[in-house]
This record gives sequence, C-alpha cells and structure tokens, in this order.
Amino acid sequence: MSNFKLNAELRSGTGKGDSRRIRRAGKIPAIIYGGNKPDLPIVVEFFTIDKLLNDEHFHTGLIDIDVAGHGKETAVFKAGQWHPVKDSIHHLDFLRVSATDTIHMSIPVHALNAERNTAIKGGGVLEIERHTIEVTCRADHIPEAINIDIATLKFGESVYINDVTLPEGVSVYHQHDNFVVLHIVAPKKLDAAAVSEETPAA
Repeated sequence: MSNFKLNAELRSGTGKGDSRRIRRAGKIPAIIYGGNKPDLPIVVEFFTIDKLLNDEHFHTGLIDIDVAGHGKETAVFKAGQWHPVKDSIHHLDFLRVSATDTIHMSIPVHALNAERNTAIKGGGVLEIERHTIEVTCRADHIPEAINIDIATLKFGESVYINDVTLPEGVSVYHQHDNFVVLHIVAPKKLDAAAVSEETPAA
C-alpha cells in the first residue's frame, strides 16, 4: 500500500457556478466525507490531481490531505466525475478514514507471468472478466493489486475467485457466487480447426 500527500484549500461555495469558476482557475472541486464528521468541501490543483489519477496506486492508497486553514485529513479516493466530452476530471470524492477502519475498495486485478504462458505463446487470448474486485479490509492494509499467476493456465481454463489467494485480512465484499476472474481462450483459427476436425466429411 502506498501513501500519498495532497495539498488543498477550503471551498467556500458549492454551486455549479462556483465549480465552473474553480475549474477556470485551473483547480478541481472535491469533497471529503465520512468518519462521523461533517463534509469538508475542498479545492485541489488540476495538474497535481491529474498526475496522481494516472498512478494506479493512488486509487488504493491512503492520502494525507493538508487543507490550508483546516489541518490534515487522512482519506482514500472513492469516486470521480469526468467531463463527458473532454474526459477531464470535474469533481473528486474522498472518504475520510483512520488506519484501523474497515472499508471496502475496488482493487485492480493483475495477471502475472503472461510472457511464460505456453497457451498465450500459441496464440491464446487472455480475457479478464473482472478488472477490479471489490474487497473489504482495514484502511492500513489495502492491497495495491490482486495478483494472479497465469504461467501454467491452459486453453479453456478459468481462474475463479475462490481459486485466488487474497492477502491476509482481505475478503471479497458481498460475495454471492464463485465468479470467473479471468480465463484463456483459443484464437478463432484454432476454434475453427477444432470444429472441422470434429465434423465428419460429407
């Protein structure tokens, strides 16, 4: 788990007009909520947050937010709103936490050792059905990723969530079934060859 530092300012207004003014000034409106405390509207620098959002670890790390005129808050990034056309960040939500809080987070799935997999070398295609998995864990034990070794995975084989060894203290959030996380499928030309072999000659 990574820790990040972010400087912010208090935000006086919360309307659409105020948000537009903030964005024109090269900043982004945001809010810190939760922890049985009042919501805290803040403003962060666009270029700073834009760079952080491109770091995958930022989405699963603890963030120390130093709010000028208020003090420090510890939080995790929970959600963002993006411009529908420009695809630029418009608003940020941070959840206030303490180290011992139990929270749920979306954790990215990483497939390891694909370069060693003979099925992939033979033209197989890795399909990741769940790019993220919602988990429950302590705030100070958020995994940066859920790593799955696929070195020996064969054509047609799947990795189910019950096959995945999660870090200690981490569990799947509201798991109702043994869902598929990823699998390797044969390329279409191999599928076609298999069909032709099974079909008797006229």
